[in-house]
Amino acid sequence: MPTPVSLRASDLKLRLEVGEPLQLVDVREPMELELARLEQPVIHLPLSQSAAWLDRIGELLDRDRDVVVLCHAGIRSWQFGCWLMETQGYERVLNLHGGIDAWSQEADPSVPRY
Repeated sequence: MPTPVSLRASDLKLRLEVGEPLQLVDVREPMELELARLEQPVIHLPLSQSAAWLDRIGELLDRDRDVVVLCHAGIRSWQFGCWLMETQGYERVLNLHGGIDAWSQEADPSVPRY
């Protein structure tokens, strides 16, 4: 079974700084997004609202670009990434190891921890 590649926050930061065309997918809840967010645009797909976007996943995400999935600690995003690969056929999926919490600690301390 395919699984997402684990990506450290510091490596994601470097990839964003050089302008790689990454698709950042945040699966956290809206309230979590309000507490802490990346400066970069994200595709917000809260897992609890999957009924609203599930049937449009092929329109929302480009299969030819890397998809970087994130959540608070990296667990929900890992599960979503596995689902994307196993059931939707996406091949270029990365999981932000440690989630937005790791991002706050390793890449951008201005992002609040919660």
